[in-house]
Amino acid sequence: DFQLTRTVKMAAGRLLGAPFIRPTRKLLLPRGLAATTATKPFTYQESLFNVPETRTTVLKNGLSVATEDSGINTCTVGLWIDSGSRFETKKTNGVAHFLEHMAFKGTKKRTQTQLELEIENMGGHLNAYTSREQTAYYAKVFSKDLPQAVDILSDIILNSTLGQNEIERERGVILREMQEVDTQIEEVVFDYLHSVAYQGTPLGWTILGPTENIKSITREDLVNYISTQYTAPRMVLAAAGGVNHQDLVSLAEKHFAGLSASNNSSDFSRCRFTGSEVTVRDDDMPYAHIAIAVEGVGWSHPDYIPLMITSVLVGNWDRSLGGNTQMASKVAQNVASDSGARSFLSFNTCYTDTGLWGVYLVCDRMVIDDFIYNIQNEWNRICVEATEAEVARAKSVFKTNLFMQLDGSTPVCEDIGRQMLTYGRRIPLPELDYRIEQVDARTIREVASKYLWDKCPAVVGIGPVEGLTDYNRIRSNMSWRRL
Repeated sequence: DFQLTRTVKMAAGRLLGAPFIRPTRKLLLPRGLAATTATKPFTYQESLFNVPETRTTVLKNGLSVATEDSGINTCTVGLWIDSGSRFETKKTNGVAHFLEHMAFKGTKKRTQTQLELEIENMGGHLNAYTSREQTAYYAKVFSKDLPQAVDILSDIILNSTLGQNEIERERGVILREMQEVDTQIEEVVFDYLHSVAYQGTPLGWTILGPTENIKSITREDLVNYISTQYTAPRMVLAAAGGVNHQDLVSLAEKHFAGLSASNNSSDFSRCRFTGSEVTVRDDDMPYAHIAIAVEGVGWSHPDYIPLMITSVLVGNWDRSLGGNTQMASKVAQNVASDSGARSFLSFNTCYTDTGLWGVYLVCDRMVIDDFIYNIQNEWNRICVEATEAEVARAKSVFKTNLFMQLDGSTPVCEDIGRQMLTYGRRIPLPELDYRIEQVDARTIREVASKYLWDKCPAVVGIGPVEGLTDYNRIRSNMSWRRL
């Protein structure tokens, strides 16, 4: 049963039948004694349980506080907000990202210069990002500076001056940022992919917003967005590293008790997926950049993990990294011998209630049709012929990538914030490992058939795409094998 609950602390021992094993402290011993007194390394299963507990508390106004105390000298603390470009209107598209820029331009307590000096004097880092469904503001500092970091975060969220001069200056900054993004072909391809797959819905809009909106956004738009979106039930104050949970709860009560307790998440509307195609032909570009995707699932859907493993099964490849025909991915084996193929990447982008599952590829104009044939051939093969051996390999790769991302306080803090917003809790590693292990070849075949077989894909092509396979052929090839 993949249904998520809001339980925060799980009896991990009951899940896999293994006791909780506390890590052994390492002692600094003379070199001669080190070899004879070395501690026995943990097994993989034991290591899953030997991680700090994620503790959570919900304040009276609905703000969630979540921490993982690893006892190191530094920590990362931040606010993760259930708000992004998906929650904007067509007129205000770009406000969330604009507000991220304005947060560091001065508050009622600190000027921009004072804010920058205060962070630098702590030796810390202050950063932020905006996505389609989430916004985050976070700081990495020494553990002793946690109270000061929380004070700064609350100040930039609750007390930003949003001065008119700063707003006008940031318009130019964002417009230059848009020009820079337009030079990053992969970013452009995925923006087009969203616009064609979710056409007419907020998920189809870009995060930065259109140029006309950037030029017309007013201070009133920013203030209104803060009052409606930055509410306590839609926020998580997360921290990882050397942080005491109760201390952070006290700081949250001190600085964020005044946040509104209203929850506007009921305004959330479903974004429909539309199988369709858009191409931007430019024969002056050296390579064609193409993305093909079908509708996936949301974060909490039972098929999320099987689809992630299926994505790993398709794999990725880049000619500059070597490997070529020795790669495990069958697509890589087939296209590596073709000098016109440059790279491909299988992706699974998830949102609350939908997602995009597909492949992004780069190749010479003369091999586009062959490249797409190999990808669709592999998709269909997985639907009917996925084996236990290759699924076992994909699960191992998936777990390795998953756990390697949790290296350091910042990625751990981000993982806590994101999971608290999407699941209402942080899934313990033993449970996550258990759910991955429950997936077998039959599950992969069933899930692949459910989401790939005879489905209408969204297709984007940029560059010299005259030879791009006709959409009707791509659509018919989604089911060329007969079950």
